[in-house]
Amino acid sequence: MRSLLPWLFAASLFPAFASANPPNIIFILSDDHRYDLMGFHPDAPEWLETPALDRLAKEGAHLANAFVSTSLCSPSRASVLTGQYMHHHRVVDNQRPVPKGTVFFPQHLQKAGYRTAYVGKWHMGHDNDEPRPGFHHWVSFKGQGTYFDPELNINGRRQTFKGYNADILTTQAIEWLEDRPTDQPFLLYLGYKAVHYPFTPAPRHATRYEGKKIPYPATMANTEENYATQPRWVRERRFGIHGIDHMQTGPLDHDPVPDFDELYYNFCETIHGLDENIGRLLAHLDQSELTKDTLVVYMGDNGFALGEHGFYDKRDAFEESIRVPLLARGPGIKPGTVIEEMVQNIDIAPTLLEAAGTKAPANAPKFDGRSFLSLLKGLKPPTPWRDHILYEYHWEWNFPAQPTTLAIRTDRWKYVYTHGHWDINGLYDLESDPHERHNLIRVPAFQEKAASLRAQLFKELGESGGLIMPIRPPAGDPYHDRKLKR
Repeated sequence: MRSLLPWLFAASLFPAFASANPPNIIFILSDDHRYDLMGFHPDAPEWLETPALDRLAKEGAHLANAFVSTSLCSPSRASVLTGQYMHHHRVVDNQRPVPKGTVFFPQHLQKAGYRTAYVGKWHMGHDNDEPRPGFHHWVSFKGQGTYFDPELNINGRRQTFKGYNADILTTQAIEWLEDRPTDQPFLLYLGYKAVHYPFTPAPRHATRYEGKKIPYPATMANTEENYATQPRWVRERRFGIHGIDHMQTGPLDHDPVPDFDELYYNFCETIHGLDENIGRLLAHLDQSELTKDTLVVYMGDNGFALGEHGFYDKRDAFEESIRVPLLARGPGIKPGTVIEEMVQNIDIAPTLLEAAGTKAPANAPKFDGRSFLSLLKGLKPPTPWRDHILYEYHWEWNFPAQPTTLAIRTDRWKYVYTHGHWDINGLYDLESDPHERHNLIRVPAFQEKAASLRAQLFKELGESGGLIMPIRPPAGDPYHDRKLKR
């Protein structure tokens, strides 16, 4: 029988109801970390070590059905900061900056008396690392940055640091926590580069998991069964730049195809290093006696396929792409809480504002998301919670294998519409087919279900202004080539 002492200790740290004082807030955003690669998750490899994330789940809440509204770095990050769908904030790819006049939720926290800091990867506009509105303190880098020896823009002055990116960002975050004014609540928004491709662990973790058993997904094999009912583009994509039969080898692609096992181990080793740094941050909160007064939220900016359907990427509407890890610990959250309701990245902004005891002014841009603070506290939401989510992705000139994709997902069903090419759409029964191996779109018995979901998808997107698809001038490098099928 498990000891109850760790859980009783956690309960003493976080009382059942929040205090009258606004909490400090730390929001941690990682890159490409899929929903199930956390040590405590039942679907994670048994050898994956994430003690810090496990601690957050044990002492707080695991939101087991968290999704993004667009599975791509920049659009998803903009949705977190604005509380809006991509079709409202207009950050549609990784190449271009945020439109002028965009309002970020930390600006509202500043007006509510919070001291705010941004540390890490911004990645909305490749060539611009200048400070953005909403933050008193700014530490960032251009575009994707580098895993080693990054150049950081610290409040407008650039400096190069030796070492591993995640280590350096965590040190920067802790130093700000130590130096900040102590007469104000704070928001620390910490955006890690890790675990973005190419997955690069810290040298101290390289080969840590080499030789461990890899749980290859059933849909990875290039078999008739896996592709018999899928759209044609799904099989074709496995031979493109984000498919396991192609796999990027550098700016100019060459054979041989890289080793999938090495990619998988590197991914997990990079996650372990990320977790180690989150542990450093949690330890600092303990040592500074800030733990009980601080809401800590951890999230991934999008999911990532590791062989599913022959992919190693995001962008599509399959589960591995759109689901993300989401954990929360802090005042009013009972230890060991598991939340099954569907939440999205567009819900983060209204949730953190409500946690701070404030809200966006009436003349501010409207949120598409809603606060899930009541769910975190085990309370009934003021209005019934959503029973479905919407998803949108626009075709990129840089990575043309993935078509424009619109989707609607309920607890059981997912309908996927792809635009602008000659192919079939998708309908999946997540209850009987959780790995989305069997597309039901052509089965007569399910035509009514597909038509109903399609009508609902287009009705809601139409009412929201989501059916006007922008066309942008090409920017960045294209990756159009395919490997020849063997």
